[in-house]
Amino acid sequence: MSNDDDFAAAYREHYWAVSRYVARRLDGRTDDVEEVVAEVFTVAWRRRTDLPDTPLPWLYGVARNCLANAVRGQGRRRRLVDRLGHDDTAHRRHIEAGPDAETPGAWVHEALARLSPADQEVLRLTAWEELGIDEVAVVLGCGSRAASMRLHRARRRLRAEIDRTSPTSTTSLAKEAKEYGHG
Repeated sequence: MSNDDDFAAAYREHYWAVSRYVARRLDGRTDDVEEVVAEVFTVAWRRRTDLPDTPLPWLYGVARNCLANAVRGQGRRRRLVDRLGHDDTAHRRHIEAGPDAETPGAWVHEALARLSPADQEVLRLTAWEELGIDEVAVVLGCGSRAASMRLHRARRRLRAEIDRTSPTSTTSLAKEAKEYGHG
């Protein structure tokens, strides 16, 4: 197959996975998602000679960089608008609320949100994108051992954050399970 054919196959096979990856990180802001995904595949087209045999982790790495560029661009636009003295509503910007406290498991999302962006990313790559450690390493641009260590540390920090702030501690969950004959 030619490089063009390789790109076309990667696009067909992985477009929706890349779209979901981006959407989850942009909280579903449709216009921004489409723009970032278009940029990902523009970069992939320009670098089609570099497409690996298993392109999805590589595409996630490109998406990660495109997301960072988009976030920086939004920050620059926001600072410019602030400097010009226009209010947020005039520019149709709004802050969407995070998970509702009434939503089951919202406290887990809140605990995740309190972690560093690097910890959030490695946890999302394994949980949301269901990548193995070798694929996570490709996305993060590091070795497998480093990716494994980052994942281990991020899980440990998430566990500590959940233990610190969860609505029910693991001991009370165990007690409840015993009361209901599950323990």
